[in-house]
Amino acid sequence: MDDTSPRQDLPRASTDASSATRTSGQIGMVTVVSGFKLSCALFGAGSQPGGQAAYQQVQIGDLIKVPTSTTIAFGFVDSLALKDPSGSAGRGIAIAEIELLGEIITRKDGKPPTFSRGISVYPVLGAAVYPASPTDLDCIYSKPNSPSLPIGVLHQDPSKTAYLISQEFLCKHSAILGTTGSGKSCSLTVVLRSLLKAHPNGHVVVLDPHGEYGHAFGNMAECINTHNIELPYWLMSAEEITEVLCSREPIARSREANILKEAIIAAKHSFLGEGESEAFLTVDTPTPYRMPAVVKHISDAMGKLDKPDSTLPYLRLIGTIEDLRQDLRYAFMFPGLTVRDNLTEILSRILRIPVSGKPITILDISSVPSEIVNVVVSLLCRLIFDFALWSDRDKSIPILLVCDEAHRYVPNDATLGFEPTRRAIARIAKEGRKYGVSLCLVTQRPSEISEAILSQCSTVFAMRMTNDKDQNLVKRTLPETAAGLLNTLPTLRQQEAIAVGEGVPHPMRIRFNDLDLALRPHGGSTNFPQAWATDQGGLGFLTETIDRWRWHNH
Repeated sequence: MDDTSPRQDLPRASTDASSATRTSGQIGMVTVVSGFKLSCALFGAGSQPGGQAAYQQVQIGDLIKVPTSTTIAFGFVDSLALKDPSGSAGRGIAIAEIELLGEIITRKDGKPPTFSRGISVYPVLGAAVYPASPTDLDCIYSKPNSPSLPIGVLHQDPSKTAYLISQEFLCKHSAILGTTGSGKSCSLTVVLRSLLKAHPNGHVVVLDPHGEYGHAFGNMAECINTHNIELPYWLMSAEEITEVLCSREPIARSREANILKEAIIAAKHSFLGEGESEAFLTVDTPTPYRMPAVVKHISDAMGKLDKPDSTLPYLRLIGTIEDLRQDLRYAFMFPGLTVRDNLTEILSRILRIPVSGKPITILDISSVPSEIVNVVVSLLCRLIFDFALWSDRDKSIPILLVCDEAHRYVPNDATLGFEPTRRAIARIAKEGRKYGVSLCLVTQRPSEISEAILSQCSTVFAMRMTNDKDQNLVKRTLPETAAGLLNTLPTLRQQEAIAVGEGVPHPMRIRFNDLDLALRPHGGSTNFPQAWATDQGGLGFLTETIDRWRWHNH
């Protein structure tokens, strides 16, 4: 067979795809077929016009095609190796390892060819290998028939749009992974803005640990922080309120927790008053109660003790409660003496029910005291899931929960973090789809996040990663058909990602769309040379900073 011309027995129905091969020229042939992988010999000088070696035109991650008897198989270049490196430049052959992706199947009805994942007919030994053409890319990455959104462009051809299948992305969980500076925050903003532009009545909740996203969505966002919302203590479960009020030492915590639970149940009965149904009440029931009533019950119980040395757990609890009630940082949790049942208002604002022109909620938790951040995240995730759980299934409202810095809340090490937070997010990951709660995890440390939870993500955007542990974990959790692309993770540029899973038509390397400067999250690195170019600040700047530091909760 002539190395410079394609095979003459290409499938008749694949005219669009095969015609491109006749102009692009054969670059090699199949030498090994093994499972979902091929080894191909790429030709040296003389195989292409101008005497250039074919293998000098091929790069890692490139898409190639191999005609079979009834199909055209496609795959990504996984690795390249020169067979005779001591020879003259451009001479000899190179060996390329190919990860198969899918195929164009011959159609006999005259309709345009379509691409499908998987391989029904494997290439044979000696089959010709060609580079994929622009026509092939059009066929493989054409706009899906189901509702889809433009989020970027293909790496192989920047003129081709990369699409996100909105239903598959939303109804199943997703993840955006990448090292610091790879563009995760901007990419997340691009995806969410595209979703909300197409679905202005959506319901998206973003847990924002650094206060990055407040301005990125303009008037379509409801921005919530500890200064403008109440998350009262009575919303907390027994484990959460124990974490806030009880000692860290295990034995002391156990004693205080039992005292606190009894006091809370008594305070709830007292708040409901006579005649109200009390049969359903537990320490975890989200019904209001007054903290002064809790303190009074603890004091009364302490007064009944015979031994003075047994009063220490009671005194600790009372002291902690009084301290936190006076701490301005906890004002959102202990709003004052007046207690009212405002759960409807809280959920309405957080979940955007009704939407009222603001389909996304940015929950800025950067101002939450560090010692209770995990408690607040646990509370929010639990509220969202429980709302979906108890909603009428016929009237339920789907919600997308975006959890930035997810490794903080669901670490791979079960001994780290706050167990109720891990449990709340894990419950959404395992059961959320049944009740219309979708989870999007964003993290710069994939190897530190719970692998069991990450494996629940059906759509993954893997951005630049240089850490071997992170790369290996991502490769383990993603399908083998994307291995040829995932090997490029260390070399991805900013805003580039390997998109894999149910939410994209096929595995692809994309570059996310650019964001206007005014819409970019405040997550970029500080420009040190520019900041140090002049003597900025002064005593006035210091004074303002110290005042904000001391009195920011006023």
